[in-house]
Amino acid sequence: MSSMRIFDVAGSGMNAQNLRLNLVASNISNANSVSSSVDQVYKARQPVFAAELKNIMDKNNAVSGVDVLGVVENQAPPVMEYAPNHPMADELGYIYKPNVNTVEEMANMMSASRSYQNNVDVLNTAKNLMLQTLKMGQ
Repeated sequence: MSSMRIFDVAGSGMNAQNLRLNLVASNISNANSVSSSVDQVYKARQPVFAAELKNIMDKNNAVSGVDVLGVVENQAPPVMEYAPNHPMADELGYIYKPNVNTVEEMANMMSASRSYQNNVDVLNTAKNLMLQTLKMGQ
C-alpha cells in the first residue's frame, strides 16, 4: 500500500464522522419540535456505514476506507403527549414529539467527535513520519 493512501483512508473516515456529527446536530436541534400529526413529526436519522475494500486481491493496491451507504430514519413511534390547550394539538388533544433520545445523541456526538479526532491524529502522524523520512537524507 502506498503511504499516500493513508490520507485517503483517514479522509474517508473523517467524511463519515462529519456526516454523523451533522445528523446528531440535526437530531438534537429537532428534539423538542412539535407536530400535530404522526406523519409530519421529525424522525431521528442515523448514518449507515460500511467498510469499503477496494482491490483487496491485488496486493499492491489494497485500500480500505469508510463508505457511507445512506441515512435511515428511526422507525420508533413518536412520543404522544396529551395537551388539549396546545395550538398544534390534533382533534383528540394530542401533540406529537420526535423519537429523539438526547442522551443517546450526546453519546453518538462524543463517539463521532473522538473518531474524527483519531483520524486527524492518523493524518498528523503520517505527515510527521513522511517529514522525518525526508530529513533522513540531509
